[in-house]
Amino acid sequence: MKKTLTVAAALLASVGFVGAAQARDQIRIVGSSTVYPFATTVAEAFGKLGKFKTPVVESTGTGGGMKLFCAGIGPDFPDIANASRRIEPSEVEFCGKNGVTGITEVVIGYDGIVLVDSIKGPKFALTRDQLYKATAKDVVVDGKLVPNPYTTWADINPSLPKEPIVIYGPAPNHGTRDAFVELVMDPACKAQPEIKALDKDAQKKACQTVREDGSWVEVAENYTTIYQKIVSSPAALGVITFSYLDQNADKIQAATVDGQIATYDNIATGKYPVSRPLFFYVKKAHVDQIPGIKEYISEFTSDKAWGPNGYLVGKGLISLPDANRKTEAANAAKLGDLKM
Repeated sequence: MKKTLTVAAALLASVGFVGAAQARDQIRIVGSSTVYPFATTVAEAFGKLGKFKTPVVESTGTGGGMKLFCAGIGPDFPDIANASRRIEPSEVEFCGKNGVTGITEVVIGYDGIVLVDSIKGPKFALTRDQLYKATAKDVVVDGKLVPNPYTTWADINPSLPKEPIVIYGPAPNHGTRDAFVELVMDPACKAQPEIKALDKDAQKKACQTVREDGSWVEVAENYTTIYQKIVSSPAALGVITFSYLDQNADKIQAATVDGQIATYDNIATGKYPVSRPLFFYVKKAHVDQIPGIKEYISEFTSDKAWGPNGYLVGKGLISLPDANRKTEAANAAKLGDLKM
């Protein structure tokens, strides 16, 4: 019965879309602030070709973008969602409930999450365990899970700077926040025997809840706000992406993580431990209704854009290996179905 209702909803949405043809002649893209500069650059290059209007790209955060993307079919809803993490099963389910059942996933490349401070500040060499201890609300001390007692970096390890722990990080609607939790906090936290002994819900709470005492400062805006905060507070750290570091290396510097430096090659090969793939998702029901979607996808997945010498690399994108790019481009061109 539920499946029948979902199909009916999709058909009604599709009919409504056709009835509203020509209501929008411009591609609308929402989602990740990390993917935003890449999508914007492609949109501008695409618009300059003169065949279609330049797409409208909005930076809403990955989670916010998925909510908008999955809300329905028709000119009132976005055509493409950018994401700095993979779409979640709960989001696919939400899409389905609203008739968004045909989705194509495209992996566009890689990015690294970096911990940066002002070039006028100390040079940090950190481990994921130290970062977990600096950011988690509760940590294990002497075999017990207790409210985080660490106030300076030197409290965690005497070799670290005797500076207050202040980290400006993205709010929960950002895919970068999700990736920081997944790639930094979770593995360091779950490696401890005291955490392993907890049930799954207790583990999740212990490992994924950031502190609320002022040491972790949530920033709901984009990376520019984090950048401004750390430039004006040289001892503070900020959680941003490699692409943003790459564009501002004259003012900020990155900490090493587990002894590895965030570089193009280290991220591309997986040597740098805090790296992740980037995505965009296409609403297939819109492809024949909103002009230019196929052509925009073709521009994005062309070697001149996302190739190792493409214009997106100049913006900080870490290009996929040749074989992977070929596979992704072929899947994008045929609008292959999302496989979870």
